[in-house]
Amino acid sequence: MHFLISDPTDYRAALYIRLSKEDENEGPSQSVTNQQSLLNEFVQQHRLSVYDTYIDDGWSGTNFDRPDFQRMIGDIEAKKVNMVITKDLSRLGRDYIMTGHYMERYFPEKRVRYISLLDGIDTGVESTANDITPFRAIMNDMYAKDISKKIKSVKRDKQRKGQFIGGKPLYGYKMHPTEKNKIVIDEEAAPTVRRIFAMAMEGMSCRQIAVTLNEEGVLSPAAYAGLTVGKRGPYTGLWSSERISDMLQNETYIGSMVQGRSIKISYKSKKSLKQDRENWVIVENTHEPLIDKAAFEKVRLLLASRRHTRSRTYDFLLKGLIFCHECGYPMAVINRKNAAGEDRLFFICRTYQRFTKAGVCTCHSIKEQVVTEAVLTKVREVCEACLDPKKLQPIAADAVEKARQAENHEAEIHSLHGKIDSMTANLDKMYMDRLSGLLAEADFGRIYQRVKMERSSLEDKLKELESQKESPVSTEERAGELVRQFLDSAYTSRELLVSLIERVELTEDKQIIIKFRFRELEAIS
Repeated sequence: MHFLISDPTDYRAALYIRLSKEDENEGPSQSVTNQQSLLNEFVQQHRLSVYDTYIDDGWSGTNFDRPDFQRMIGDIEAKKVNMVITKDLSRLGRDYIMTGHYMERYFPEKRVRYISLLDGIDTGVESTANDITPFRAIMNDMYAKDISKKIKSVKRDKQRKGQFIGGKPLYGYKMHPTEKNKIVIDEEAAPTVRRIFAMAMEGMSCRQIAVTLNEEGVLSPAAYAGLTVGKRGPYTGLWSSERISDMLQNETYIGSMVQGRSIKISYKSKKSLKQDRENWVIVENTHEPLIDKAAFEKVRLLLASRRHTRSRTYDFLLKGLIFCHECGYPMAVINRKNAAGEDRLFFICRTYQRFTKAGVCTCHSIKEQVVTEAVLTKVREVCEACLDPKKLQPIAADAVEKARQAENHEAEIHSLHGKIDSMTANLDKMYMDRLSGLLAEADFGRIYQRVKMERSSLEDKLKELESQKESPVSTEERAGELVRQFLDSAYTSRELLVSLIERVELTEDKQIIIKFRFRELEAIS
């Protein structure tokens, strides 16, 4: 096709070249050298000024996070480039949605002219080649999808044969020096793996093992493998209880090849989904074991025996809203007995709890009750500055009047009696379970108090309904009572607190910082 470029000096061209492993199978016509030669011949023929040449070698067309493609986009944003030239449309990309986005929206909005030499596409002129561009993009996408299916089938077949197809072998193993898709013991890391299993057999918890390794400065699997970390956090480069637990349950260490534990969502996405165990591909006796099977099973039983002893979760008003001011992570909650033997909840920094000796953060220990009371006091102050009881009175009066017109308390009173009787029966049953040893004392105390409070609340409501029935009060008095009840109870409503508060941060010196969701409330506070 003859491309019409009236004034070459108007353009600063970007020559974009892409080659993937799949493209290499098509022969030398798709090589980087061939593409570059074709593009250089075109710019010389049309006397175009080339700003830069961008080459992504070994990158799939379904992925637009290619380094040189993104560098080209950066130059377009900086207005250094206003023309993009590729050998054909598939070099730009094989995802028809993203390819269409760049051709139909991004390039026109940035006033960038796009030319595809072999396809005859030129967005700078009107042509029939441009009209069928969406169909070309779809065909390129279908090609990529077909290639993806073939590659996936080949990989699955290798997994079933027990061949290793991952990027990095499990910690304690390395790739075989001569045989492809085979792993061998890494003698440098193997002693650490054996020691981890030995510590587990001695009864140490996963957290205790992680703390010990961190104290001794043993490199974590990621640090040992030299993996780069995109975003560093307080746990980066440290052993964690989750990592230890995963290792202690991984059958790779007893000579079985375990693969397929996760699967990519699609050939266009980098995200993966964890698979259920029945969908894993496990092939026994594929490599030399690091751990004896008997020892492995013993450790697995020890881990399983601890699951029921994990600390229970505690319910409190500000659950999910408390964070450490220094490291930014959610605070953990622990239970401690006071001198009278009563339960008391404390907030403690989760980072400090997990990596105590690493010095990543500090304890931040503070009573849950102290934090809750301080937050409720502040919320009351803020809300009282916004709420006017006089404005609430007419609303309450209207609600009372409507309720009177269709009021029939009999059904509600009967329902409350039934609920109270049911709760009383449950309390009696819990008491008997406690005496017979079916219910632990700590659980009995917690559940008993909660049910008792709920029953007390229902009894108060029942008394209120029965008193209204016997001696009705005026609409004005009832409305005033409703307003007072709302103002007294609103500040202790979890629903209201969650809707007002974004997060509560606790500092090292026990300061309480409340961050509201609305700027107006921030200004008042």
